[in-house]
Amino acid sequence: MSMVNLSGTRMIQHSLPKRLLHNHSGVVSIALFFVFCCVVFSLITSNFLTTPNWLNIIRQSAPLLIVATAMTLVITTGGIDLSVGSTLALVGALSAIALNSWGWPWYCVLIGGLAMGALVGAINGFFIAYEGIPAFIVTLATLAVVRGVALLITQGYSIPVPGDSPFTFMGRAWVVGIPMPALIGIVVLIVGHVVLNHMRFGRYVTAIGANAEGARRSGINTKAVVMRVYIISGMAAALAGMIITARLGSGSSNQGEGFELQVIAAVVLGSTSLFGGFGTVIGTLLGALSIAIIQNGLILSHISPFYTQIATGAIILLAIWINTRILNPARATAKG
Repeated sequence: MSMVNLSGTRMIQHSLPKRLLHNHSGVVSIALFFVFCCVVFSLITSNFLTTPNWLNIIRQSAPLLIVATAMTLVITTGGIDLSVGSTLALVGALSAIALNSWGWPWYCVLIGGLAMGALVGAINGFFIAYEGIPAFIVTLATLAVVRGVALLITQGYSIPVPGDSPFTFMGRAWVVGIPMPALIGIVVLIVGHVVLNHMRFGRYVTAIGANAEGARRSGINTKAVVMRVYIISGMAAALAGMIITARLGSGSSNQGEGFELQVIAAVVLGSTSLFGGFGTVIGTLLGALSIAIIQNGLILSHISPFYTQIATGAIILLAIWINTRILNPARATAKG
């Protein structure tokens, strides 16, 4: 009897790593891709692995990490938010105007910016959750509207932020040798991971993406959950916009153009399913960093920055192909 139990225990011990590897194959693959990119660029340029360069990478990629964390929740529900880049620009421009022209204190600007992002997210969530309009159509429309509002209020000009304003602290300060934007991004990542994997709200998000009707019949208020997810996405974009404005010292309606593509690429490359029902913040972190080091490595290699857009587009296409045909072929067949 003891030999049987011992044999069964050994089988479980041997099968456990295989199950873990199978369940997290997407995260493992992007981790390997991340390491591969680091090795390639470290061989091409000697400056890539230096501490100042890596601090610069995490500082510049912090807005991407923040919004990609929220986008992970959105895509896990089976939705998408194309308006994050425009929301980033609008809130950044309004923050600069509020500081420069209206004389608002920095904390009011911070609260007002988050409220504006929440408003944009609530508009998206209302039409998606309560009116049943596809997320792609709704957020494509708000992308255009919000960007137009940003252009209207700035008249196409950059609005400077007062150099002595404490508002710039969130974009330029360093704490124990780490850039403040990176610290904010780390906090958002940790919160996002806990919410998605260890809280009831995260389980609701995953359930809606896997089977929205089944989730509704089990008693989940699916409309309210979806609404909250898009509000979180809008607030994350607003926070990213204020960080960029604080770091650059000005707000502009041109900020965040194409940003939504980078965010979606980071999330999908991190193995979050485009069909919903599965999301991973850790994978999103690796996906965002992979995109950041590709852009950084290309610049250090003295390659034209215009190639970064080509690389980002290629990554999106590759990620979608891997996501639908290799990592999750069964779901792709079921949805098709």
